[in-house]
Amino acid sequence: MFQAILIGLITLIAIVAIAIVVILRHRSHDEPRVTSAHPVRSINTVGVGSSGKAHTSRGPRVPSTPTTSSATDDQLRSRFTAMGVLVAAVFGSLGVKLWSMQVIQHASYASKADSNLYTTVYTPAPRGIIYDTSGVALVRNRSSFTVLAEADVANNRDVCLRLSVLLGIPLDVVRSRIKDTSTGAQNNRVVASDASLRNIAFISEHASAFEGVSCETRTVRDYPYGALAAHVLGYTGTVSDDELSSARDGQDLESGDVVGKSGIEASYENVLAGDHGTRTLLTDADGNVKQIVSETDPTKGNDVFLTIRAPVQRIADQKLRDIVAPNGYLGSGSGTAASIVCLDVRNGEIIAMSNFPTYTPATFIGGISQDIWNDFNTEESHYPLMNRAIAGAYPAASTFKSFSAMAALTDGIANSSSTYNCTGTWTGFGEDYPQKCWLTSGHGTLDLVGGIANSCDVVFYDIAKGFYDAQNTLGDDALQDYIKQYGFGKTLGIDLSGEASGRVPTPEWKADYYKDAPEQAVWQGGDMTNMIIGQGYVLVTPLQIACGYAGIASGKIYKPHLLKEVRNSIGETVISSQPQVLYTPDMKEQDIALVRQGLVDVISVNSNIKSEFSGLSYDVAGKTGTAEVSGKSDYSWFACYGPLDDPRYVCACLTEEGISSAQNSVPICADVLKAAMQYDDGTLDTTMSSVPGNYQTVAYSSSSTSRSD
Repeated sequence: MFQAILIGLITLIAIVAIAIVVILRHRSHDEPRVTSAHPVRSINTVGVGSSGKAHTSRGPRVPSTPTTSSATDDQLRSRFTAMGVLVAAVFGSLGVKLWSMQVIQHASYASKADSNLYTTVYTPAPRGIIYDTSGVALVRNRSSFTVLAEADVANNRDVCLRLSVLLGIPLDVVRSRIKDTSTGAQNNRVVASDASLRNIAFISEHASAFEGVSCETRTVRDYPYGALAAHVLGYTGTVSDDELSSARDGQDLESGDVVGKSGIEASYENVLAGDHGTRTLLTDADGNVKQIVSETDPTKGNDVFLTIRAPVQRIADQKLRDIVAPNGYLGSGSGTAASIVCLDVRNGEIIAMSNFPTYTPATFIGGISQDIWNDFNTEESHYPLMNRAIAGAYPAASTFKSFSAMAALTDGIANSSSTYNCTGTWTGFGEDYPQKCWLTSGHGTLDLVGGIANSCDVVFYDIAKGFYDAQNTLGDDALQDYIKQYGFGKTLGIDLSGEASGRVPTPEWKADYYKDAPEQAVWQGGDMTNMIIGQGYVLVTPLQIACGYAGIASGKIYKPHLLKEVRNSIGETVISSQPQVLYTPDMKEQDIALVRQGLVDVISVNSNIKSEFSGLSYDVAGKTGTAEVSGKSDYSWFACYGPLDDPRYVCACLTEEGISSAQNSVPICADVLKAAMQYDDGTLDTTMSSVPGNYQTVAYSSSSTSRSD
């Protein structure tokens, strides 16, 4: 900027100087000139007559004429002077510009010249490995024989044709891949990945027939156990333009890089991604590579260790598949989809997180077609990419009753002496507004513990009416405010993207939700009775239910997390996860003891549930739930924790359209909880095997039509 201003100023001064000289010369040329006449020779005064007239005597008169040679010389001199000043100004400006370029801007122009002469291309870096808590590699790298071609090979039909025949790739595809500039103009283009060793050897042995073609061994992601923990691990893909433009400060991203797109691969992209290798190339004016000047090897990314126990995760994945899609046919089992979360109540570590339907992350290596992507996102496929454990928002159903009971005890709506009479129909808000218990024949007289154990709706309708009638003293949101202490209605901050917040409805929320329909915006008693049993507008995720029951079990809710630690290339721990308490619900010991007893009795009063936990050396507490969903068969819930005297693990499972918890959610939770305990005791079979991700869908017909919670 300074140099440009200086040059402009000098040029302006020169132009002004020229203008002044020309103007002055022009003015001096226009002024009248005074020329000298010939001298007077004599004046004769003799002989003045009487008449008084003077007689003069003069020599002959010579006409006076101006001299023009001097004026012409002056004009020529002015023009030459002006031309000289102009030439001096021009050459002066050029001189100043040359001095500026050679001295002041030397470094800048030298740098630009070098940038035109030298080109830097980048070599992808291997990503870090993802391990389970004990060092089992869940995602690793493998070598891939890659066929590369220089950009101008696209114009060599013979070479492209040979590549097409050898690799079994259509000629147009070969040429389009070579023309693809997404990895950089000077970078070699990937023609084929995972080429056979035979083809690699053939190209190497016939180099003259494959001019401009080279072969490299590159690393790609490898998933040794198939679909194991697919939604936790996630998948990778080529960086998009949006990701390039929104890269974080310090993030080393180049066009064509492979980055995490979901799961842990995306959440910890900044530590899993390595540093590029670089090659500095000497190029000519046309961009042709003449020489490799320097080269540095890429650096592998850091390794990530998760809290996942791989053998427990394998059982969770396999159990969901066996229940929902036996023999790989989704629709032939119990339910159309399922999700389970198992976490450590003592620190928030996720032990297992599984969903079905699922997918195999290896499907995304090298990219997928639009058709496959569309298939992954249809109702017919039941959305296999969806991590239902954190992103699926469902009615909580009767699993909500544990928290409703604690709210009633805390706010004085119920106590250990409270009793309720269930006839199967409740008319607390008048005979015109009857509400049914799931057991239409009625449960008879129950206390609060019995209400939890039998999941009696009438008991909780009475509690809801107590809160509704006490709005003037307790406030409109007393029930909701207490339930939120368990983490409902907000995200829990797990280290995965896409977590849903769920919903705990309030009068204020309803007024806003129905602001365009005022007749529906008023909070009614029915809203309270629906909410207290986990229906109506209530929405929760399986992760929220798991964390909520961790609060029931231990009195604290830790932030759920999957990261254990990050280690660098020499094995040093550079990041270590620390437990973080999110909520400590307000609870008195005598109150929580009542609720816990009700959860123990849930298992003891139901023979089908009890059989799933028989033979254990410890007691387990749990709660079923059956959620009503418009247009679909009922969804089934089960949440449990154990051991009862020293809670260690909690499991929460949802089965979409499963209807009967005893047929699906209960056995899934039971097997996963027992596996987590056996893993700690060293009695679990830790033999690992691949988990299939493929499945076929068939028409689903539920085998049950009635609630049983």
